[in-house]
Amino acid sequence: MPVAAAPADGRIRRIFQGLGLVLGGKAGAGLLSLIYLLLATRYLGPTDYGVLVLVHAYVTTVCGVIEFPSWQAILRYGAEAERGGASHRMARLLRFGAGVELTGGALAIVSAMALAPVVGPHLGWSEKAMAFAPYYAFAVLGSIRSTPSGYLQLIGRFDLIGLHNLVQPLVRIGGTLLVIACGWGLKSFLVAWLLAALAEFAVLWAMGLWFAARRLGPSLWNPEAGEVRQENPGIWRFLIASNADVTLRDLTGRIAPLIVGWVLGPASAGLFAVAQRATVVISQPAQILGNTSYAELSHIVAEGGSASALRQTVAKVAGISLLAAAPVVLIVALFPQAIVGLLAGPAFAAAATVMILLVAARAIALVGPPCSSAISALGHPERSMAANLFASLAFLPILPWLLHRFDLMGAGFQALGQAILASAVLVFLTWRGSGSLR
Repeated sequence: MPVAAAPADGRIRRIFQGLGLVLGGKAGAGLLSLIYLLLATRYLGPTDYGVLVLVHAYVTTVCGVIEFPSWQAILRYGAEAERGGASHRMARLLRFGAGVELTGGALAIVSAMALAPVVGPHLGWSEKAMAFAPYYAFAVLGSIRSTPSGYLQLIGRFDLIGLHNLVQPLVRIGGTLLVIACGWGLKSFLVAWLLAALAEFAVLWAMGLWFAARRLGPSLWNPEAGEVRQENPGIWRFLIASNADVTLRDLTGRIAPLIVGWVLGPASAGLFAVAQRATVVISQPAQILGNTSYAELSHIVAEGGSASALRQTVAKVAGISLLAAAPVVLIVALFPQAIVGLLAGPAFAAAATVMILLVAARAIALVGPPCSSAISALGHPERSMAANLFASLAFLPILPWLLHRFDLMGAGFQALGQAILASAVLVFLTWRGSGSLR
């Protein structure tokens, strides 16, 4: 007999407890990020800040397409291994996930290096930015850390993930202050951001290895012989589908600044980046919420929970998220000019109007992360992938036309339409897919 899943209210408490622990670090990180944004935008101006954003967006886009994060597989199959006390199976799973992810990261670095000379001129990069772009490809490593992140989520160490969120902004703000004090330029900002990405990579892997070694002991380094694919049926299919889902879900956010820069130039890309910054208040908790809810939803499925338990958990998480986002949307709608002035100064005033649409789109998209997590926990990440692919194919190809027709506002219209469509399809798929539970 399967063990009944815990009551929905208990699940909700654990999800938001994990969210609160991670957001503790995110709150500090947000304050630090605001400081280096205030300094960098005023020091560089719209054009150079736009180039900085475009170089970083290019690298993260290449990384997002090629990387192969494994955190969802670690959580889904790791929950089964933890439940059965199978330390050697867990060790094999972690080693497998790390190998897959690091190989994908290496391919992403090589690809980013190779394509930089081709892409850079179309994005208006300066000569110095072009020269440094191949080295900046190593910033890919800042995103190659899902294996330790997934394991820390699995064992409930959201407090460490929260602390880790402080690493990148601390390094960035230190670098920003040094660059400004020495009177250096754009290339030095790129160096500072690269160092921040490398620190992000090193610290989280160190945390994950430390706790895995403590909990798993010698089995982590020398596990018993076993076949990962046999003891975790469908893991390759799950990895491919879940990674395609994450890639498509994040693709628009990553590629939109590049399209803006390609069509309208670096200065407009700088304005768009500042407008996007206001959505961080919503987007970062949404991403964390999706990750923390995935751990609990995986446990519901692993414990033989009912369809109603899964649906109630998803509905409550999405509902609370929308209610929490409503005041943010209202404040941005009422005071857009003041917010942009605070974030970046009067030179970025043109970002105010599009910021309203981007924040509204991000609020609507809050429905997506818990739904995608539920669909993946049910073992069907390809369905979430299909929903995000459908929404992306419907709206992303028309972004260049919207930019030509409505200037920067076109990016806001595209984001709003895609958020509405993707959220509606994900809700439908979640309710239909959960019917397989009893």
